[in-house]
Amino acid sequence: MKTVEEYLLFLDGKGFSFGDDAIGFIYFGKAYTNATDELVITAIECTLKIQKKFDGSFFVSLLEMFIDNELKTKKEVMNFIKKNHLFPL
Repeated sequence: MKTVEEYLLFLDGKGFSFGDDAIGFIYFGKAYTNATDELVITAIECTLKIQKKFDGSFFVSLLEMFIDNELKTKKEVMNFIKKNHLFPL
């Protein structure tokens, strides 16, 4: 399992770099929701797939939804999204 920092470095290596504002949102969202690295990484992935770019407020909203619905893993998140027809992933 990667940490958020490792995941951001991985994405940077793939050519997708985040600005300081985006990184700030990521760590704010992590602290605000007390989310695990796995949930934060899943929220980043979902944000990029759905929005086609990083949208900080959308990212934080996803994290809040994951926490509010007591989702713990990427698998639970994906099942929840599919079951509730929230986004095409």
